Amino acid sequence: MPVTDVKKDLDALTMTVTAEFDAGAERVWEMWSDPRQLERWWGPPSHPATFVDHEFEPGGRAAYFMTAPDGQKYHGWWRFEEVEPPARLRFEDGFADDEGKPNDEMPTTVATVTITEAGGSTTMSIQSKFASREGMEQTIEMGMEQGVVEALGQIDGLLAG
Repeated sequence: MPVTDVKKDLDALTMTVTAEFDAGAERVWEMWSDPRQLERWWGPPSHPATFVDHEFEPGGRAAYFMTAPDGQKYHGWWRFEEVEPPARLRFEDGFADDEGKPNDEMPTTVATVTITEAGGSTTMSIQSKFASREGMEQTIEMGMEQGVVEALGQIDGLLAG
């Protein structure tokens, strides 16, 4: 399992997941920049993702859905704020309705991805910053931590293949 650490800070309203991979930073970056590769790991194995939009540039947007085993689709969106290959990515992340429109009744986060290569391996950290404690607690209660850990667990197999 590539995840080496999960830290939740309710005072700072952040959850940070750190993982290590036996690959270079450029290769790990491709896991984000290529929507077909992103589909193969974003979301837990039980809920594979399909990206319908992926404008990977500052101001760009991504739209996706994850499909549950029963066929139910859960929609989400990203708005890219920073895209600095292969080291940093920052995006707003939210839930969407069945048509892909942002669901304002659900919490959003700002995710900051940092990728650092050293000694032949790469460390990737994903920090999710929440707007409120209630939003953070709600999202974690929905299984965000477990989902992210399971999702990241799929990357090793993709890097090896």
